[in-house]
Amino acid sequence: MLPEIGEAGQQRLKESSILLVGTGGLGSPAALYLAAAGVGRIGLVDGDRVDESNLQRQVLYGVSDRGEAKAEAAARRLADLNPEIEIEAHNTLLTPENAFEIVANYDMVLDGADNFSTRYLCNDLSIMLKKPLVHGSIFKFEGQVSVFGYEEGPCYRCIYPEPPPEGTVPSCGEIGVLGVLPGIIGTLQATEAIKLMLGLGTSLAGRILLYDSLQMTFREIRVRRDPDCPVCGDDPVIQQLSDYQYRELCLTTDYQSQQRPTTMSIPSITVEELAQWREEGKAHTLIDVRESNEYEFANIGGTLIPLGEVQARMDEIPTEGDVVMMCRSGGRSGQAAAMLAAAGRTNIINLTGGILAWADKVDTTIPKY
Repeated sequence: MLPEIGEAGQQRLKESSILLVGTGGLGSPAALYLAAAGVGRIGLVDGDRVDESNLQRQVLYGVSDRGEAKAEAAARRLADLNPEIEIEAHNTLLTPENAFEIVANYDMVLDGADNFSTRYLCNDLSIMLKKPLVHGSIFKFEGQVSVFGYEEGPCYRCIYPEPPPEGTVPSCGEIGVLGVLPGIIGTLQATEAIKLMLGLGTSLAGRILLYDSLQMTFREIRVRRDPDCPVCGDDPVIQQLSDYQYRELCLTTDYQSQQRPTTMSIPSITVEELAQWREEGKAHTLIDVRESNEYEFANIGGTLIPLGEVQARMDEIPTEGDVVMMCRSGGRSGQAAAMLAAAGRTNIINLTGGILAWADKVDTTIPKY
């Protein structure tokens, strides 16, 4: 009924295709609205499984989907919403090995990733394949949206040439996020994608839209293409995926996938082994490096020293006897262990899988988040 779109525009949507990388908080609302709009072919890339802790923000799923592959559960929901379109589920992580083959088959990419490595991978490949990238990201109460690699506009690396150091930016699962925030940002991403497919309006290429849910404000930052950008600049140094090392590929809520590599070898212990130590009364010190709100929600005892305070409170950590570092999934505790090892501590052990593994394998009454 909109004269700006009409039957010709609807046909154009039906002939279009888009790849959603990530079907979590951002991908959920984006996928629903793109399917409802009649986008002819939608690809879903996600190697994660539905967890109950996802449901306050990942509205594609319900309690009955717990434990299912997200891509497959999402495809089933979208097919029920609009059976006249084609849904392709890629139940896998997006990696440098499979990204080219997957992305090349779609007109554009919508980035719903929750980690920096996948974000940079999407950006670089979109530039190489000359496909628009609809970007979205969230943090606690704030979000941002933009379009990269479109009509001579900048790419993500023009603004952020390199990802932040590992462990310095926590995930939504670690720091928390207002449940409706990804709904707003993901819907804005879907809006931009539909506009691009239809050639309507003014895109966010060259602009970053910033949203603050607490102040209920939108503001805009104008950005330009960097001629020295390593991927879209005048003389790019990243011309194929093998030219760059993509770190921390596709972290998921599965604690086994969340182990971040450290620069040195740190001894580790499994949750079963730690439980055996406790049963036998073996002496050790447990240090929990999560935030205080996480500790209050679920803990197995030990001393709370958040990761950001470890350096300043190093004197509180024993220099003798076994010291076990733990967090939600093993990533932050690995960072803390590496920090202590670099300071000369030789008695530090990392708990593999963190409290998520403990809740799965030792004490199922421990709440997961």
